[in-house]
Amino acid sequence: MAVSYKKLWKLLIDRDMKKKDLCASAGISHASMAKLGKNENVTTDVLVKNVLL
Repeated sequence: MAVSYKKLWKLLIDRDMKKKDLCASAGISHASMAKLGKNENVTTDVLVKNVLL
């Protein structure tokens, strides 16, 4: 199943944010953000752990 993060990138544009702003505010590592940028799989554990903090 192909992964697409187009809605995330559109949301960033709508909120006038850059990828590094998302990294800082959500606590996502640069490596995970690089995976998102390449439409690669990122485990839900990586994304959920930042929400629970």
